[in-house]
Amino acid sequence: MTKYKTVATGGTFDHLHKGHAALLAKSFEVGAVVVIGVTSDAFALKEGKSPDQDYEERVSRLEAHIRKSFPGRRYLVSKLDDYFGPGIASPEVQAIVVSRETAKRVSIANALREAKGYPPLKTVVVDYVLAGDSKPISSTRIRNGEIDAEGRLTKREPRR
Repeated sequence: MTKYKTVATGGTFDHLHKGHAALLAKSFEVGAVVVIGVTSDAFALKEGKSPDQDYEERVSRLEAHIRKSFPGRRYLVSKLDDYFGPGIASPEVQAIVVSRETAKRVSIANALREAKGYPPLKTVVVDYVLAGDSKPISSTRIRNGEIDAEGRLTKREPRR
């Protein structure tokens, strides 16, 4: 059951994984329309990230997941060249769906919205999805070969 007319969420979405799926599921659960910001290649590099997949591939995989998991639902993908995309620029966006990692930026986003005369975003926080070792699933861990996109361990931790 949707709670908001329009929600925003975002990420790099490199190696689309169970954590991304949880973020998207919550976004489509609470929003009738979902605006999804995807980090541009240039912004990812500026933030010290090195995605294995370029922007176009990440968006293509994201959209395939959305079509399969949320058929017929309304969404918009927007390129992010900074932390704050359409959620800040549009007064129609009512809420933002974030991970615990990115929740700290919502107060900055709301300050920017207030300066534009827009109402503050409601915040919906999605908890981490844990891998088999009880640590959060992340694209970095997948790139490092520690886990797969489902959170299964792919190599042993060093013995201590």
